[in-house]
Amino acid sequence: MSLVKKDAATDTIDPVFHFDMHLQCPRCRIDVRGLDCVSCGFRMQLEHGIVHALPPERVAHYARFMEDYERIRAAEGRGSTKEDFYLGLPYKDTTGSNSKQWDIRARSYDYLTKHILQRIPEDSGGRVLDLGAGNCWMSYRLALAGYRPVAVDLLANDRDGLGAAAHYQKYLPELFPRFQAEATNLPFQDEQFDAVIFNASFHYAEDYVTTLRETLRCVRVGGLVIVSDTPWYSRDESGRQMVSERHAAFSQRYGTASDSIKSLEYLTDERLQLLEEQLSIQWTIHSPYYGFKWAMRPLVAKLRQRREPSRFRIYAARKNA
Repeated sequence: MSLVKKDAATDTIDPVFHFDMHLQCPRCRIDVRGLDCVSCGFRMQLEHGIVHALPPERVAHYARFMEDYERIRAAEGRGSTKEDFYLGLPYKDTTGSNSKQWDIRARSYDYLTKHILQRIPEDSGGRVLDLGAGNCWMSYRLALAGYRPVAVDLLANDRDGLGAAAHYQKYLPELFPRFQAEATNLPFQDEQFDAVIFNASFHYAEDYVTTLRETLRCVRVGGLVIVSDTPWYSRDESGRQMVSERHAAFSQRYGTASDSIKSLEYLTDERLQLLEEQLSIQWTIHSPYYGFKWAMRPLVAKLRQRREPSRFRIYAARKNA
């Protein structure tokens, strides 16, 4: 499929946008050719290489969340005006603002590519859906490694959203497709991806079952759904306490609790088991090594009589039917 869209804002023509996948309307879920839905009339807009697949009512639903999220992320020092920042991720944070978090992302990514994505059959095509792609660092790394990524996120800005992928364009033969969309209404027809990766994003879901069911729909039989870098707690009480602390801290610092969308925010073994039962899947749990200090955090918290800290693991489930 080849799409060309005239940019009304600049009265210029965007570069030809190539991708060989089949789309469906994210509003009424009918299969479509191109970006227009003849059933409900919704049209996905292509602007600066990004397909905007959020219907107006869903834009309104997420408006407060996206406004708060962008403001908080900017205050946290996310993004940069320099290309080197994006090209170095996740292995180097040239701003120094979030180096510890990027170290976690780097270790997770290395484990993911070395131990989990290797299970994708070589003749499958290697199409990977990067959910919660942010500035698209993972899609860029996957493209360099020979996979065929598709980046999805709610944010489309050019510092911390899909627009930041412009920094990668000249380093790739062709820039990967990017879609502004929500995980519960993906604009893709069934069974087109070999793997779907929740890229530090699963905890933003409002409903884990609905979100995971939608991503399983898009994965080929035998393909993988992977949850990476979502906080896990051994006790639900610890997770609820973390959420309370986080909202209080955000309210004090940024003037908002950042809770306009009721995200679930963490995982427990009970929540993972419920997903297995309701969706007929089985998780394989991976525990990358994040360093000695990270490994010692639970013991230190216990000795200091503090709430247990979050832990990160990677969860992978194969679609059987």
